[in-house]
Order: sequence, then structure tokens, then C-alpha cells
Amino acid sequence: MQEEKLIVSKIEINVSPEIVWDALINPQQTKKYMYGCETVSDWKVGSSLLWNGEYNGQKMTFVKGWILKLIPNECLVYTVFDPHNKSMEDIPVNYLTVTYQLDRTEEGSLLTVTQGDYNKVAEGEKRYADSYNNGEGWSPILREIKKMLER
Repeated sequence: MQEEKLIVSKIEINVSPEIVWDALINPQQTKKYMYGCETVSDWKVGSSLLWNGEYNGQKMTFVKGWILKLIPNECLVYTVFDPHNKSMEDIPVNYLTVTYQLDRTEEGSLLTVTQGDYNKVAEGEKRYADSYNNGEGWSPILREIKKMLER
């Protein structure tokens, strides 16, 4: 059996998990750190989750998926797929899973983001390389969240 191929990124943020949680699901907040994309969802397990933004003046969905687990202020698990990637089928087996885990610390919060399993999806190696971003993974986004929230 092949070991899971995951991207795991962590950051400590000096605010409460409740404040971090709002940044993770509030479209006005996500727009500030997720390349201008807003989340669109009713935030219920089984519901869709879209990441919408603009490109060349045109509104579009950049990423889509489904909410698998949601425990407010603690854990959010959802799937992701690029609907513009014409080289692979838009079927559940090609969706990656993203997990946000929030833990309370003495100083505030520890946010851990895990994305994968790249071994189970079409074009897994390429998608892993594109997402890992020269060893950075989610770290640039997490640094933006930290900077935004600790202002």
C-alpha cells in the first residue's frame, strides 16, 4: 500500500480560534488572502463550496468542492477541484481533500492545513508539484492570514 502524499502546513496565530474561523469561512475575509476569491457556501456538511473571483474582468469559479466535515471553530474538511482543468474528468475520485484543523494555544491558535492525497487523483504528481509551490505549500496563504488577523 502506497503512503499518502500530503501537503501539511502549520502556523501559530495570536488570536482566538473563533477569529481564525471567521477568516476561513467569511467571503469578505477569504478575498483578502486567497487571491481575491470569495467562498460561496451555506456551510453545511454535504453542501457545495465554491471559490469565486474575477479574471480579466470576468467573474468565474476557480475551485469547487463539497463540505465533508464542519465543527465550528475547530475543523473544516472539504474537497477541491479546478473546473477549468480540461485534462481530467470532473469526478469525485479526482477531488483532493483539504482539512483545516484549529487548536487553541496559550497565545491563541494553531492552524494546520492538510491537502491530499495526491496519490489517489489523476495527474497527482503534477498537481502535487503545482500545489507544493517550491516547498511552500499553504505557507504563503497562512502567513497572509496571520498578518491580516494580527494587525
